[in-house]
Amino acid sequence: MKDKKIGFIGLGNVGSKLANNLLLDGFTLYIYDLDKQTSKKLIKKGSILCDSVSEIISNTTIFITCLPSPNSINDVIKEAIPFMTEKHLWIEMSTTDEGEMKRLSKLCENKGTQTLEAPITGGEHRAETGNIAVLAAGKRKNFNRALPLLSSMGYEILYCGDLGNASTLKVVTNFLASTNLLALGEALMVCKKYGIDLNTAYHGIKISSGNSFVHETESQLILNGSFDIGFTMDLVCKDVGLFDKLTNKFNIPADISKLIKKIFNEGLKKYGKKSFSTSIIRRLEEKCNENLRNLNFPNKLVDKEKRKKGFEIKY
Repeated sequence: MKDKKIGFIGLGNVGSKLANNLLLDGFTLYIYDLDKQTSKKLIKKGSILCDSVSEIISNTTIFITCLPSPNSINDVIKEAIPFMTEKHLWIEMSTTDEGEMKRLSKLCENKGTQTLEAPITGGEHRAETGNIAVLAAGKRKNFNRALPLLSSMGYEILYCGDLGNASTLKVVTNFLASTNLLALGEALMVCKKYGIDLNTAYHGIKISSGNSFVHETESQLILNGSFDIGFTMDLVCKDVGLFDKLTNKFNIPADISKLIKKIFNEGLKKYGKKSFSTSIIRRLEEKCNENLRNLNFPNKLVDKEKRKKGFEIKY
């Protein structure tokens, strides 16, 4: 394997789990996060803590970023650029703005550094087991170089072509998930008001044409009342904002997008940026003077599938 020394920048809810899967597969891992507390478990498992972005770049051939916003990605790359060389490959695994990704990629290429975007999708619980999906885009040779790492961190890996495609597709999927979340809240509230047991309602939707990934996962946490999806309100607002930006770019009269953005921004102001994205359903509960609780659901999602070796999807 060509690249054994890997840098990982950004050890949040998802990043720490992706980094751990690299350790499990024998990569030498150099890690960095502004919050030193996030590094403790990974250090115990053998990762090497760095004090700066420059130290990460100087010790690795591939470095990965998994950060909360386009601004934070920009800050990291700005700090990294002076230390980049032609030996480096940067893999960006956040959900970010496609225009920013292209701009930063050009800056890296001026230093001889190659880039690949590889956002993940499928939930924090699947990131932990490595059974999460990866959408990757950039030059095919960069994808091929990165595939051993992507196969350690993810399961179903889709090559999407040109840089920008994966970022856009990830924003699209997050918009659809967010829309589905709001629709499920209203659907469950109708069932509650009608008098249908919410356990029955959950399973009825699950076996119906109305079923979805969001229902099978996030509905359980709403019904439990923990709302603990591991994804926060500031992140969902960023993502629906990026989708809305794309609809404006292409002059698409996207009425649903505007409404979704408005509702989540109201949730951000009401419940706080670090509240779980699923907390948006509390807005409906409060207006209806009802709650959607049921004792038969878990307070946290666990992926019960065994860790599987990742592979590239061919179609």
